[in-house]
Amino acid sequence: MVDLVVESVHQNIHQRQSIGHLVEPAPNAEQLEKAFVAALTAPDHHRLKPTRFVVIPEDQREAFGELLSQALADTGQTEAAQLERVKNHPYRAPLLVIALTKFIEHPKVPYFEQTLSTGAAIQNFLLSLQAQGFSTMWRSGAVVESKHFKQALGLNENDLISGIIYIGTAVKAIPPRHEINVNEFVHHWNK
Repeated sequence: MVDLVVESVHQNIHQRQSIGHLVEPAPNAEQLEKAFVAALTAPDHHRLKPTRFVVIPEDQREAFGELLSQALADTGQTEAAQLERVKNHPYRAPLLVIALTKFIEHPKVPYFEQTLSTGAAIQNFLLSLQAQGFSTMWRSGAVVESKHFKQALGLNENDLISGIIYIGTAVKAIPPRHEINVNEFVHHWNK
């Protein structure tokens, strides 16, 4: 029984990939809460919980697209086509969630550890959604550096927008990942 559970966990991890074209259905409130609980169990030095999530409701997608366009302009983008294009990003999936890192001052927990904690939380979130039958795309881009965007989300200038997560159901299956030769990436330290 344990071997089946372990194999199932590993299979879920190996199958997770970013999917660009997502459609309904999206997770319901119960499924989404399960994913948030999984996210918030990520490693977190001193249990500071620097990770925050913002759900973009379906009826707020147009307004969120406008915010993305303003944020892109705030980063110095002036090309009208790009500013218009980003307005449609919220329609790439039926559900959007923004992941944030709200830094907390602590003498033993530097900001980089809090950033890593949010990264682990996002991975848990993605894997939980994958296990529940959903697909995701984790994106960032220039807009996450926008002061205007950070202010709109209630962040301080040094806090991070760690990504926009697009969630839904994959339109089609994508090819599995290539086998990974761990020897290219894992070395044993020797004095």
